[in-house]
Amino acid sequence: MTVPPTSPTRSSRTAPILGGVLLMLAAVGLALWGITGRAKALAVVTQETRELAVPSVAVMNPTRGAPQQELVLPGTMQAFVDSPIYARTNGYLKKWYVDIGTRVRAGQLLADIDTPEVDQQLRQAQADLATAEANTKLAQTTAERYRDLIKTDSVSQQDVDNANGNLEAKVAATASAQANVKRLEELQAFRKIVTPFDGVITARNVDVGALISSGTNAKELFHIAAMDRLRVFVNVPEVNAPAARVGLTAELTLDEFPGRRFVGTLTRTAQSIDVSSRTLLTEIDVVNATGELLPGAYAQVHLKLPTPAETFKLPVTALLFRSEGLRVAILTPDNHVVLKPLTLGRDFGTEVEVVAGLTEADAVIVNPPDSLENGQVVRLAASDAKAGAER
Repeated sequence: MTVPPTSPTRSSRTAPILGGVLLMLAAVGLALWGITGRAKALAVVTQETRELAVPSVAVMNPTRGAPQQELVLPGTMQAFVDSPIYARTNGYLKKWYVDIGTRVRAGQLLADIDTPEVDQQLRQAQADLATAEANTKLAQTTAERYRDLIKTDSVSQQDVDNANGNLEAKVAATASAQANVKRLEELQAFRKIVTPFDGVITARNVDVGALISSGTNAKELFHIAAMDRLRVFVNVPEVNAPAARVGLTAELTLDEFPGRRFVGTLTRTAQSIDVSSRTLLTEIDVVNATGELLPGAYAQVHLKLPTPAETFKLPVTALLFRSEGLRVAILTPDNHVVLKPLTLGRDFGTEVEVVAGLTEADAVIVNPPDSLENGQVVRLAASDAKAGAER
């Protein structure tokens, strides 16, 4: 007996369809999950890229400069009075009495010169003077006699006039002879070489027996320097010239006196800028009563100049060198960049002095990137933002 096949139930027919739907839904969900994840990742990357595109900067406030600036300049010390000593007469050096390093007083005898030619000329001039005086005396006697004779008409008026004229000539000859004697006496007095002022003999260029000449062929015999006070000439840069005024205090330091400072005073200036060096020549006087400072020594001159205006100091790393000129980047409260022009003063190496263009409240960007532009948005570094919040 044949059994007929049984027909499938409803549940058995719908099972494959339900499985396919579930698989489809799973695939769609997986696709949606993948798309959503990638969208979120893209958003994160986009946000990070935007944040990285905004530069992170650190800021600082400029420090105020000192009310006085110390200007250090090189200088060479010179004797307050420095003079060579020459002979005013001819002859031979008979004897010298001082050598280099000798401290002398004004009028002190330095050397004697033997002047045989001048001595002989003086004797001859004295003899000529005696002759002129004798002739004058004779002419005076003759003139007086003629004046008496004219009263009795014993001589003519012409003879009286001749006698008076002869007397006047003899008187003039006597005066000339007296002047010549005086000249030779003064010339003979120059055989004694004396010091013109107090000082120290810094050179002796002659010895006993040397021929001494005067005039254009004269040779320097001694050199004397007054060292109780010294001059130091300093060239002050043109930018500091208005502050270099008479009466300012200056301090001198020398390598041979480590740790010591010698006080001087600015006594005079040239009142003119040297066109070749663009500097103002100034003179500083230093008292040297002990004589330990020597002329010709090199010194560092510390001038304390008053600052003419309010100044600030900035690190050189905060400067931007642009084609339009020197700039500094300032951060505004809304994190925008403002590029401001500056006027610099002195250069201290790692720092510079700013004389115009800054205020104490400016937030100066340190180490700004070269690509920084005016108006650009930046963000404050985390450490600076935290410090600002704490303040």
